[in-house]
Amino acid sequence: MREDVYEYIRSKPKLNEFIREQPMWYRRLTRNPDELEKFDLESKTYYKQTIPHKVEKFSNSIQMANMMFHMFQSMRNQ
Repeated sequence: MREDVYEYIRSKPKLNEFIREQPMWYRRLTRNPDELEKFDLESKTYYKQTIPHKVEKFSNSIQMANMMFHMFQSMRNQ
């Protein structure tokens, strides 16, 4: 593996963890270091750190807060 690719992976703990869990990426990056962006995107998808995942998580948090607010409001009215 090229030194710059290796250093990039080592500098980010999540990427280092991902390459240990998915060793096929080690082989792919050794053969084709230009796939580093694909590797980064794949790791973000694996750990659910993409923008759609973050929006979904935020939406779920809002729904949970809304449900709790209505629950406390109904308890107060009784």
